[in-house]
Amino acid sequence: MNKYALFSASLLLLISCSQQTPQPGIQSTPAGKFKTQGKHIIVYTTADSTNLRLTVTDTLNFKELIQPVETQVYVFADPDKTFQTFLGIGGALTDASAETFFKMPKAKQDELLQAYYDTQKGIGYTLARTNMNSCDFSSASYTYITEGDKELKSFNIDHDMQYKIPFIKKAISAAGGKLTLFASPWSPPAFMKDNNNMLHGGKLKPEYYQSWADYYVKFVNAYEKAGIPVWGLTIQNEPMAIQTWESCIYTANDERDFLKNFLGPTIQKSGLGDKKIIVWDHNRDLMVHRANVIFSDPEASKYAWGMGFHWYESWTGGDKMFDNVKIVHETYPDKNLMFTEGCPTSFNDSMYNSWKLGEAYGRSMINDFNNGIVGWTDWNILLDETGGPNHVGNFCFAPVHGDTKKGQLIYTNSYYYIGHISKFVRPGAKRIISSTSRSQLLTTAFINEDGKVAVIVMNQSNLKITYNLCIGPNAAEVKILPHSIQTLVL
Repeated sequence: MNKYALFSASLLLLISCSQQTPQPGIQSTPAGKFKTQGKHIIVYTTADSTNLRLTVTDTLNFKELIQPVETQVYVFADPDKTFQTFLGIGGALTDASAETFFKMPKAKQDELLQAYYDTQKGIGYTLARTNMNSCDFSSASYTYITEGDKELKSFNIDHDMQYKIPFIKKAISAAGGKLTLFASPWSPPAFMKDNNNMLHGGKLKPEYYQSWADYYVKFVNAYEKAGIPVWGLTIQNEPMAIQTWESCIYTANDERDFLKNFLGPTIQKSGLGDKKIIVWDHNRDLMVHRANVIFSDPEASKYAWGMGFHWYESWTGGDKMFDNVKIVHETYPDKNLMFTEGCPTSFNDSMYNSWKLGEAYGRSMINDFNNGIVGWTDWNILLDETGGPNHVGNFCFAPVHGDTKKGQLIYTNSYYYIGHISKFVRPGAKRIISSTSRSQLLTTAFINEDGKVAVIVMNQSNLKITYNLCIGPNAAEVKILPHSIQTLVL
């Protein structure tokens, strides 16, 4: 074979291989596997200045579409191209949520549990987070040991037995007996830190690294003995924030070395190797650096299931850094990403009906899922009429507030925006290709294990928009109200 024939054969082989290899992160099924023929689209809507709240507003059918045109608006979806597997959506079961819950009348307690965890009458939460030791959303600071007990001989979870553990058990029951629960510490005990205070930052003293690693094991074992399975742990809530409440600082190197040399090996040796360890648990702004330091170290990375992050980076006045999530996902595709906390801050009860509350959730959830996350966890699922209780006055919004004086539940539109994904996208689903032809609309979409597709469309604008949901050669015309969110189920 002459050199020209050899070159041609090699080129043909290269082209053939490149055509058969799917893009990283995309799983392709045989072309045209998903069929729209005979499928009806049920449209659920939540809209500003209306009474529509997860309300069925239309049933549509597909028609043939030869070619989209620029004068019309489109949402494109392709169930034959799938991405990450969906873990779930949920919220935090904190001391504040538990204490508020038990101040409510029994009928309202039952209503809240149904609203969050029932898949038919509620929004079907499947994820949960709780605090290990106290956090700002506790009525006071506390730990599970007596101060100075390096050997952890006094360890007990009696504090949590009053409110938090009974509350978590009720949530698990309401969710059908299973809830994917992870725990986060805000601070080690004061004596373990160089500022001798659970509050105001400070760092874990090196001589207590092993004691603190043992503390996580004690916590997991105690919770599981009490009947609460623990799925995972984050190493430290917001490790770069010096807060007026419980906080502890870990540089990227600190967190890497604590995971590599203490927490990871201790979890493994204790027989808890199935527990997922999540790093960072802070804002999107610095997550790329933290990922590079920890995930580039093989000995640390092998203990890390993935990375958690929050949404508060916009405290500087800038926009939310959604692209950083995408960068970490693309750089470390073997690591899972999960949103672990977010809430609208600066509580003001005159803003219960502010539409900006829900839109903040919709915008973040859609962008984060499109950038590769597997799960999304809200902050407190319930707070009282003051935005607390909170022992340092850091009052915030929750999707649902309990007026403990009137015995009433107040649903903000955040609850409904979250529900447009959590109710219709179930664990095990896969995200599919979805995109829009206009910037006024945001979209993400999933195919569930039962074959049902959920396409979420959010209208950020002041305009009523008519768009076409386009799947393959067919499309259906949909109308979406100003400042609204829809889920299209087919």
